Amino acid sequence: MGENQFSRELRLLTPSHFKFVFDNATPAVSPTFTVLGRVNQLGHPRIGITLAKKRIRKANQRNRIKRLIRESFRHRTQQLPNIDIVVVGKTGADNLTNDEIYAVLDKLWKKLAKRCNSH
Repeated sequence: MGENQFSRELRLLTPSHFKFVFDNATPAVSPTFTVLGRVNQLGHPRIGITLAKKRIRKANQRNRIKRLIRESFRHRTQQLPNIDIVVVGKTGADNLTNDEIYAVLDKLWKKLAKRCNSH
């Protein structure tokens, strides 16, 4: 698989992992996504994704967006500091094309990395 794998250790798996981020998060915000980050002690970044049914109605759209977020994160893992990240989808995220989602996430990864490095 090489360096771009997406293993279990790169994911936030339990509610306590998510709570850790939500309790003291550094935000990076766009009209379609909010990315929250918090420095961890693990030596690598981890990601969790929340897409509410209320915001993105159709399951196939939620799945598409999750897939794109994971893919974008996978390609960015090497540039990100040691942070736990939660990506929260907002209304309208399902109206974006795949390329638009990648562009928005790219900006948010950079913004978040910069903010978390300065803390």
